[in-house]
Amino acid sequence: MTVRPIRLYGDPVLRTPADEVTDFDAQLREVVRDLEDTVREPGRAGVAGPQIGVSLRVFSYNVAGVVGHLVNPVLSGFAGEQTDEEGCLSLPGLGYATTRYDVVVARGFDQHGEPLVIEGTGFLARALQHETDHLDGRLYVDTLTGDVRRQALREMRRVMTR
Repeated sequence: MTVRPIRLYGDPVLRTPADEVTDFDAQLREVVRDLEDTVREPGRAGVAGPQIGVSLRVFSYNVAGVVGHLVNPVLSGFAGEQTDEEGCLSLPGLGYATTRYDVVVARGFDQHGEPLVIEGTGFLARALQHETDHLDGRLYVDTLTGDVRRQALREMRRVMTR
């Protein structure tokens, strides 16, 4: 079991779009195993490749006791809206009301290259969107607007100067 350390805000890998997975090989299976081990730690709902320093389009999730992964995700089927507090392992201690779609369909592959479709609602939909954002070099705070965004950016600067 390998629980990898989480990269924190300021690490360039978090702001760089991840590379598409082209080889479904033993190396990818090791990354998936590490992602799933890492997301099993208490209080974690998802971990994306870049968060463990791997610039590949793959993430793991742990929602309602179900641990899984998705390689090369593409999101569609967006419906509804939900606003709830959202946080990020790469921005520890910060959480802000974030609006996301309430329903999303994620299509991609498992670690062996077999097609996989995950239909998410509620918290699972939020996690799928959050982790896919990581693969695009985005953090949840990038979706914030107005006063909430200004507050988040101030707090991020404060945390970074410690």
